[in-house]
Amino acid sequence: MAAQKRIGILTSGGDCAGLNAAIRAVVHHAIGTYGWEVIGIQEATHGLMHRPPKSTRLDIEGIDQLLLQGGTILGTTNKGNPFAFPMAGGTFQDRSAEIIAGYHELKLDALVGIGGDGSLAILRRIANQGNLNLVAIPKTIDNDVGATELSIGFDTATNIATEALDRLHFTAASHSRVMVLEVMGRDAGHIALSAGIAGGADIILIPEIPYNLDNVAEKIRQRQAQGKKFCLVMVSEAVRTELGDQVTQISQQGEDRYGGIGKYIAEQIATRTGAESRVTVLGHIQRGGIPSPADRLLGTVFGVAAVNLIAEEKYDHMVAWKNREVVSVPIAEAIKTYRNVDLHGTLIKTARGMGICLGDDY
Repeated sequence: MAAQKRIGILTSGGDCAGLNAAIRAVVHHAIGTYGWEVIGIQEATHGLMHRPPKSTRLDIEGIDQLLLQGGTILGTTNKGNPFAFPMAGGTFQDRSAEIIAGYHELKLDALVGIGGDGSLAILRRIANQGNLNLVAIPKTIDNDVGATELSIGFDTATNIATEALDRLHFTAASHSRVMVLEVMGRDAGHIALSAGIAGGADIILIPEIPYNLDNVAEKIRQRQAQGKKFCLVMVSEAVRTELGDQVTQISQQGEDRYGGIGKYIAEQIATRTGAESRVTVLGHIQRGGIPSPADRLLGTVFGVAAVNLIAEEKYDHMVAWKNREVVSVPIAEAIKTYRNVDLHGTLIKTARGMGICLGDDY
C-alpha cells in the first residue's frame, strides 16, 4: 500500500455534469483503497487564497449521494487569473504565492485539479512555481482538450442539445417554420455537430467550417420544393457572421461573451427565403442537470485513475481517454494542442452522407 497521504481536490473553470462523480471516485478510492485523507478545496484556486483556506474534509459517507448530482459540490470559478488577479481600484496583482501557501497550510501531499485547458494551464504554472504535486482530470462540455478523446461534461451537454432539437422538431413541423438552435462551443463545434446529427438537423454550422448563406438558403428552398415546409438548423455559438465577424454580447461585468449568432442566422434565413424563422438559445442549460450515464462512468474512471497516479507519484500528468481505455499524459502535452472538429473525420463524413448542409460549397 502507498504511504499515507493527505490529498486535495478542486474543480476549476465552468461547471458541468459529471464533476461530482469524479469527486466521489477520488474520495472512495483514496480512502477505501489507500486509507488517505481527502480535503475538498472550495471555489477552486480562490479558496486557497483565503486564510484559512476554504476547505472541507471529505469522507465516503458524505459523498455517496453525489453520483446523480449536477454541478460541483466544491464550487468553482472561471474568473480572475491568479497571476493578474483583479483588485479594488482596477489594479491587478499576482496572487499565485497565496495559492501555493494555501496548499502548504493544508499540509497537502498532492492536488487533484479538475478543469479544462485554460484552468489546467494555470494550475500547472502554479504547481511548477511552488513545486506542488499536481495531477489533472479533464472536464469541458466543449470536448476540446487535445490529448483526450472525451472530457467530463460533453456527453450530457450533447444529450441536452439533442433533446432540445427533438422537441423543436414537432413545433417546426406544426407551424412550417425554420427553427434555429444555438448551442455552446467556445471555439469548437463538437456539441453542434454531434447533437445535430443525432437530432436530425438539416443544417449544421460550426466554427471550423466557413459557410455561405446562399448555400444555407438553397438547402431550405430545396426542402420547400420537396414539400418539406420546416427545417432544423443547429449552430455553434462561436460561429461568425458570413463576413467573419464575431457575434458577442456585453455582460453585466463589461465582458464580451459569445451569444447572438442564432438570431443573426435566423434573420438572414427569413430575409433570403421568406421562411418564418425562430431561434432558441440553450445557454447554460447544457451545463446543468443530472449527468448522463456516460459522464458518470467517465468521471468515476478518471477519479480512480487520478488517485492511482498519486500512488505512483506520477505527478504533472493528466488522465485521458484513448482507444477505449484510460491513460495518462504529461499535462503540458495534454493542453499543448487544441482538439477541434476533424474536417476529414467520421462525423463530418457522416453529416455529408446524410445530406446535412454544413454551409460550405462541398
